[in-house]
Amino acid sequence: MADKKKPKRTKEDKDEDLPFKSILESDEAILKLLKSYISSSLTAAGSSGASSSSSSKPLTLADLSLSSSCREVADLSLSSVQTEIETVIVQIARSILAGDGFSFSVPSRAASNQLYVPELDRIVLKDKSTLRPFASVSSVRKTTITTRILALIHQLCLRNIHVTKRDLFYTDVKLFQDQTQSDAVLDDVSCMLGCTRSSLNVIAAEKGVVVGRLIFSDNGDMIDCTKMGMGGKAIPPNIDRVGDMQSDAMFILLVEKDAAYIRLAEDRFYNRFPCIIVTAKGQPDVATRLFLRKMKMELKLPVLALVDSDPYGLKILSVYGCGSKNMSYDSANLTTPDIKWLGIRPSDLDKYKIPEQCRLPMTEQDIKTGKDMLEEDFVKKNPGWVEELNLMVKTKQKAEIQALSSFGFQYLSEVYLPLKLQQQDWL
Repeated sequence: MADKKKPKRTKEDKDEDLPFKSILESDEAILKLLKSYISSSLTAAGSSGASSSSSSKPLTLADLSLSSSCREVADLSLSSVQTEIETVIVQIARSILAGDGFSFSVPSRAASNQLYVPELDRIVLKDKSTLRPFASVSSVRKTTITTRILALIHQLCLRNIHVTKRDLFYTDVKLFQDQTQSDAVLDDVSCMLGCTRSSLNVIAAEKGVVVGRLIFSDNGDMIDCTKMGMGGKAIPPNIDRVGDMQSDAMFILLVEKDAAYIRLAEDRFYNRFPCIIVTAKGQPDVATRLFLRKMKMELKLPVLALVDSDPYGLKILSVYGCGSKNMSYDSANLTTPDIKWLGIRPSDLDKYKIPEQCRLPMTEQDIKTGKDMLEEDFVKKNPGWVEELNLMVKTKQKAEIQALSSFGFQYLSEVYLPLKLQQQDWL
């Protein structure tokens, strides 16, 4: 007797074999759960705000009685920046005429001068400063660079124009030698003058992109981010150009990698689950951090983060949420409060049965970075983060978002993210 042929497997049969595909509820059911979560979150936030203060004004450093005095900058007009620079130069001229030479008092941005403030959930800069004298072999060059940067910023104020950090570097390549040096002094100058870096009219090149359920004006032009194609809209380097934000999204999805962003944009994930998708394509730049904060504060939407399951993914998430030590002086403007860690988390590797060939062994440097992060106050504050980081260091395994592609290129948008939303599985 001839063997009976096995029935041909359909696409639906194969889909059911995917991890967790069978327990995924309908889009309508997931959206209903999301609406319930957002509604309860807004209610809780409203009652918390009403009980803690009769004013809706957010908590600031001035409201706290900290043991250390701290320094923060503010947005200043060009005329104010110009006045601050001229005040510094007049003080230098007087010092030279008095026969005392000159030096700059520069706020220290060293790690020892940083402070994590739990009440604000961000890193701030303490008020310690260091002298940068011209008459010293060790600091004469940096003092010269500082003077040159001040002169260039003064020109920008007079002309009311913007330049990129790269433009600034190329005004005196022989003096600056490397752009990292002019960039570092630019941050010093911003801190010295007490203004945000955007107040200096020096911007970074466009890097971040946004796509999805967002309409905003860019220098007067209305931009609909659902009609920007797969590439999305480049985030304007000058946040002052952005206004009139409108959205019917339920959440903001912050994505670490460009590859994951492209997958979600091409699948139009934002139409299936109304959201705004944003990425800085790796390390967060100032423009993307400012744009994310503006969306969060104006649209009142939860922010869910999708990063690699490695110490650097969590580090990137923490820069968006708590700020970077390099720019802690401007953390009030650059940080986005209450970002949730959606994935990829170390516990997801086993939970979603990520194949061993898609997991990577952590290097010694990775393990050291993970252990160092466990000592950070902003990590200790979140028990879920501590548990996940401990698991990562213990297993010595990491994985990129693209590891999910082992189940199919669209597993991220078709199964993983919908299930995360269904289970409200974030930290």
